[in-house]
Amino acid sequence: MQNFEFYGPTRVVFGKDTIKELSRLIPRDRKVLMTYGGGSIKKNGVYDQVKKALEGYDLLEFGGIEPNPKYETLSKAVEIVKNEGVNFLLAVGGGSVLDGTKFIALASKYNGDDAYDAIMKRGEMPDSAVELADVITLPATGSEMNNGGVISRISTSEKLAFHHPDVFPKFSIIDPSVTFTLPVKQTINGIVDTFVHTMEFNCTYDVNSPLQDIWAMGILRTLISEAPKVLANPEDYDARANLFWCATCGLNYWISCGVPQDWSTHMIGHELTAFYGIDHGQSLAIVEPRLLRNQKVAKSQKLAKIAREVFGINEPVDLKAADMAIDKIEEFFNSIGMKTKLSDYGIDAEEAAEKIRTRFKERNVAFGEKGAITADVAYEIVKAC
Repeated sequence: MQNFEFYGPTRVVFGKDTIKELSRLIPRDRKVLMTYGGGSIKKNGVYDQVKKALEGYDLLEFGGIEPNPKYETLSKAVEIVKNEGVNFLLAVGGGSVLDGTKFIALASKYNGDDAYDAIMKRGEMPDSAVELADVITLPATGSEMNNGGVISRISTSEKLAFHHPDVFPKFSIIDPSVTFTLPVKQTINGIVDTFVHTMEFNCTYDVNSPLQDIWAMGILRTLISEAPKVLANPEDYDARANLFWCATCGLNYWISCGVPQDWSTHMIGHELTAFYGIDHGQSLAIVEPRLLRNQKVAKSQKLAKIAREVFGINEPVDLKAADMAIDKIEEFFNSIGMKTKLSDYGIDAEEAAEKIRTRFKERNVAFGEKGAITADVAYEIVKAC
């Protein structure tokens, strides 16, 4: 096992009727800005629950944060925070709302002209961030228990990630019952996102970390078993709860301790979203099988383990088992209604591959646990999508 440092300060309040706990968790002297997205929280009752819990608070609101949150939108919220003296941010919604709110928390402490270039490109981080917490309503990103986020910029067709120790949520309220009314598409996207997060940590190379392997493969097995239940019965509370906890644990860094990480599927997927506007989960489902196929030899030991311990495949030869695992992963995505080819979205694979190769060359980057995903390798992967 490799050396690691773990820090996880977020309090998790999980279960039915937990939104009312807000009044216990947020100090009364805070000036709160509640952030949210397109208004689904007003249809499913979450907005009313939050407002009731925060009666008597000095409370402002900022809505309209998009899926793949945009810098141009978030900048408007930063101005409110600065002008109104807001000292607590409450994200109410899915991972995009929370990612955007984390950026607001940082950018509100930045005094320069272009917070996106400074924070997202140059890594010029403020020393602190505005205190934040969340009521998370969508199992997908795991943002409710980590210190990262992903932000897009319309003007440059970019989608980049950031991390900062001060944007761990102070607390996260997770009530699985609020996910009963999620559109099927969002549920499926979240399942795929969680699955690929887990693969990014686990499907690399062996460093003798059996506990992390067991945790990771337990997440994968749970996703495979619970996804059909939720799709068949959206109000199955136990299945919803299991999926939500998988999403949280898929990116709260527990399974990352002491192991190598990949993240190349995400890096390529981000570019597909930036260029073509497809959902994050959709981009991951397209890239993952082709990337695994491209890197099969290097990842064969872990893929074979996934084949045997997740999918129950009794194949003693690692390379053969690896092939079968990749097939099973794509079959799982398809079985829950997720398409896995660029042509399914009307995107020309060779055009997309060239765009991504050009961008990676401009940035002079290489991804993967051993830096094997160069611009040219990314081209081959995307062309095969």
